[in-house]
Amino acid sequence: MTINIKRVGMEKGSQYETIITTISPDGRKNAAPIGTIAYSEKEVMCRIFKTSHTAQNISNQKEFIVNITSNPVIFTLATIGNLPEEYFTDDQVPILKDCDAYLKCKVKTLKEARKKNDPVNSDSMSLVIKAEVYDIVLNKKCPKIANRGFYMLIESLVNYTRIDIVNDNMKEYYLERFREDERVIKKVGTSEDKKSIEILKNQLKDMGYDL
Repeated sequence: MTINIKRVGMEKGSQYETIITTISPDGRKNAAPIGTIAYSEKEVMCRIFKTSHTAQNISNQKEFIVNITSNPVIFTLATIGNLPEEYFTDDQVPILKDCDAYLKCKVKTLKEARKKNDPVNSDSMSLVIKAEVYDIVLNKKCPKIANRGFYMLIESLVNYTRIDIVNDNMKEYYLERFREDERVIKKVGTSEDKKSIEILKNQLKDMGYDL
């Protein structure tokens, strides 16, 4: 099988919201929501806090699973604590039972990094992990992969429809939200997301708003 992560809707250079599953040396399963970047047709990259269980497990095992799901409960439970056992398969590296698709990944490089101008505590080191995708499994014909850029674009569009009918305080709030949405879209969005937010920005400027 030819490996190409476009099969799961990933576009090179864009970042997607995924659940990465790993296992510790003593057999504890772990799941964490991680932004995964499509680095090439058969490679992914992610930046994970060095002290996290996910980073430690990947450092030890040198492999992990990128699970693709749009299930909000899974994202919530994986964020506030670890998922219950029943959400995982019993594979050597666990997989989410309820996922649209998943990528099996082997680590190519691990690099410690501290991002400049990072709003997170400057003492927090991260691991930048580059991995090769060696298998792609589709559980659903058309997997839904989440990209923050698209959802932030939709929020900006909703605010746009209201900006001329709200008071000055709300106008300024919407403009601040737009600036933040634009920043994130330019960072993690797809090419279509970036094109769309630029169209909206030009429209707001034509309406006299200072952006």
